[in-house]
This record gives sequence, C-alpha cells and structure tokens, in this order.
Amino acid sequence: MNLAITPCWNAPEWDAAVNRLSGHPQQLWGWGQTKADHGWRTERLFLKQNGETVGCAQILIRRLPMPFRALVYVPRGPACRAEDARQVLEAVAQYARESYAATVLSIEPDWDADSDVVEQVRAAGFRPTDNTILIPRTLILDLSRTEEELLGEMSKKHRQYIRKSGREELDFREVTREELTACLSVYKETAERAGFGIHEDAYYLDIFDNLGGASPVYAAFQGQTMVAFLWLSASASTAFELYGGMTEEGERLRANYALKWLAIRSMKERGVQRYDFNGLLNDGVSKFKMGWAKHENLLMGTWDKPLSPLYPAYATAMPLARRGLSTARSAVKTLRSTALPALRAKAESLRAGRAQAPTRQG
Repeated sequence: MNLAITPCWNAPEWDAAVNRLSGHPQQLWGWGQTKADHGWRTERLFLKQNGETVGCAQILIRRLPMPFRALVYVPRGPACRAEDARQVLEAVAQYARESYAATVLSIEPDWDADSDVVEQVRAAGFRPTDNTILIPRTLILDLSRTEEELLGEMSKKHRQYIRKSGREELDFREVTREELTACLSVYKETAERAGFGIHEDAYYLDIFDNLGGASPVYAAFQGQTMVAFLWLSASASTAFELYGGMTEEGERLRANYALKWLAIRSMKERGVQRYDFNGLLNDGVSKFKMGWAKHENLLMGTWDKPLSPLYPAYATAMPLARRGLSTARSAVKTLRSTALPALRAKAESLRAGRAQAPTRQG
C-alpha cells in the first residue's frame, strides 16, 4: 500500500493517535518538545491510507559534522500495527531522505526481539546495529495481572522489603512541581555517589512541564525531607521509568521498594497495560530491578536504514566517537571519586589551619 505522510502540528491530536495505536511515551508530544528544547529538531508524522491514520512516527533530527548531513532517529517508535510496519518504515525513510538528506534513519521500536515484525523491519531495508541509545534488555511487567500475581512473581526479599519500608515512618505520594527541586537535589546526590552524569535542571523541569500528566513523579518523605524519588513517563498503554534516586537515609530505610510498588500500583489503576523498568545491565541497580519478576524481556534493539553512500563511514565513526565519550565520562568519574575528595580534604585542612593561626595586629 502507498501511504501519505501528513505532518502534525496539534498536540492533543497527536497524543490521541499515539495512544490509540498503543504507542510508547517517548512518542508523546511532550517528549519530542523537550528534545526540541534541548538540541534536536522534532517532527511528528501521520502515515495515512485512504485518509485513515495507520501509523505515526515522532522523529528527532540532529545535524551531523561534515561530510555527513543528518541523523534521523525514532525513539521507541513508530507506533503502528505489526502488519503495517514495513510500509510505515519505508515511508518514514523516504521522508527522512528527501526532507533532511539524512545519512541514516535509526529506530529503536517498542517491539519484542522474537516477534514476527522483525522480518518486516529487515524487509524495509533496516539492519541491526550496536550504536544503541535505549537498552533493549529490560523487564516489563504485565499490569493486567492482579496485585497478588505481581507480588507472587517477586523475590521473597522484595516482598519483605516492601513491607519493611512500608512500616517505616515514611510518607509515599506523588510530588508537585514545587517539590521537583528536592527530587533534583536527591538525584544529584545519587549521581555523585554512583558516578554518572546528569542534565541541567532545566531539562528535567521541561520534561515535567511538557509531558504534564504523562510524567508522574513519586517520592518517599521522612517528615518533610525527601529520601527517594521515582520519575516515570506514561502513555495509555506503557509506563516507562525515566529517573530515580535515594539519599543514604533512604537507602538505609529501603524506601525504594515501597516507592516502586506505589508507582506500579498507580500505573495499574490508570489502566496502563505495561510497566517497563527501562533497561537491565550487569550492575546493582539491575539486580534490584530483576527481583521484581522471574523473567526478562528483550526488545528488538537498534536498527539503521542507510540513506546515503556515506553510511559505512558513519557506522565506523559512531562507535569511535562514543568510545571517546565513554573515556571522558570514565575520567570524570575517577576525578569525582579520587581527586575531588582529596582536594576537598586539603581545602578543609587549610581552612582549619587558618582558623587556628594567631591574628596579626597592627
């Protein structure tokens, strides 16, 4: 079938189509607006047959250094029925080539690695790549299951810690915009402790403002003090974890267990069907995630469609650029964990020495 592409300029109309097609929250208008506010160009495309919208794709465009032209990226999209995937992807690729002279169209669909749609993606001219942004190995809970069934799938330790943190003198609830400053303070503390980089505050505030009710944030409070938070994005069908953090006191109280259970139950009450933990790695955070169920999920990952003869050079350059970025991040992590504490200690010693030195007169 031949599909007509119609750009969309109306946020409610766009989100309604994404939700009707069981799209991912990263395809919602507010997510694209946030990316547009922070370095990307965003377009939303309806793909229509005989006037009926059969697919939609929120594309993010970034200019590449010469001689490359542009990267066009579809995060957790497009949104369409499996049987329409090939035609939708071919139409989006043609648009990316004609409108942006793109070197590549890169997609990270919200489709399982073992689903029949993979062959349609391949038939549309895409190939798998390791240049990933979103991690395909993840854990997705089926929220159509009862709370008892979800609890039964958890590890025994997780059930115990949910009860334990629920018995502590903690208040668990959704936060207001005014309380996001406290969330970001906890996030910075968590990032410094764990050694990972974060965005400037404006980026997170824009996510909250642009997504509105599709970006709930939950937190645990000890009295008036926030000790843990969990930030989600949510479409009609899928909840997707974005950010989270804890203070040392929150960690001691196991606040993240009852907090995440609150978020899961809240999404279930909304009628959301899937709860995606957003990636599994071989680290302590992933070990915590894996205790929530007895299974893992594998999405199909990142696929590229070359749109230019320069694609082979691009595919070679990207891993080298990412490796350089990774080295820089490692250096920053080392600086934070070794050099900065030493400098702080030295500065404190100097301040103490000055405080004890006799005051000169005259």
